[in-house]
This record gives sequence, structure tokens and C-alpha cells, in this order.
Amino acid sequence: MVSKFVALAVAMLIASPALAQAGDAAKGKAVFARCMACHSVDPGANRLGPSLAGVMGRTSGTMAGFAYSPAMKNAKIRWDAKTLDAFLAKPTAKVPGSKMIFAGLPNPADRANLIAYLARATKK
Repeated sequence: MVSKFVALAVAMLIASPALAQAGDAAKGKAVFARCMACHSVDPGANRLGPSLAGVMGRTSGTMAGFAYSPAMKNAKIRWDAKTLDAFLAKPTAKVPGSKMIFAGLPNPADRANLIAYLARATKK
């Protein structure tokens, strides 16, 4: 039984670059409702957190017009499905010292759906 869980965990890690394709963007829009207090997908619409417009492919802490924490600026993470998945699971573990106070999304399906939504909704 344990080996099945390990195999599933390994398979999910290997498949994480395909998360944006595997997720359901419509369900991801519902997940994004949890993010909307701090983030927008509209260009230039910064809130407590930066706009996520164009986030895919962008390096952490580099969008002009937002005051990032030094931790996020120094993380130098290139946002893609894999890095977003890791960050969204537990933001403070991935970027200690970040201003992002969100506890994270422990459900892998929620993360995959959110990433699919962000990939579609935030294209430049």
C-alpha cells in the first residue's frame, strides 16, 4: 500500500511540468477566488500582491511597479507549472521571508487547476 502512494507521489513530481495542461482552467478560476483578495490577473492591477498578468515565464520579484520583499526578489524563480506548483503548495517554505502570508494549497488537484487557469488567464 505504501509503495502505491510513493509511486503516485513520484509520478506527480515527474508530471508537474504538465500540470497546466492536466488541470481544469474552469475549476482553477474557482480556486483563484481564494487569491483575489491579494492578486489580479489584469495587467497593472496590483493589490496587496502583484498582478499575475504574464506570470508564466516571468522571474520572481521582477514585475515593475510592485514593491516585492527582498526574499522574493532574491529567489530568482522562473515561474512555470513546476515552480508554481511547489510555491503554491507552501509559499513560505519555498520563499522564506516572502510577504505572501497565504498558507498554501495542499490539494494537488487545486494547484493543477489554478495553474491551468493562470496559464490561460495571464497570457501576455
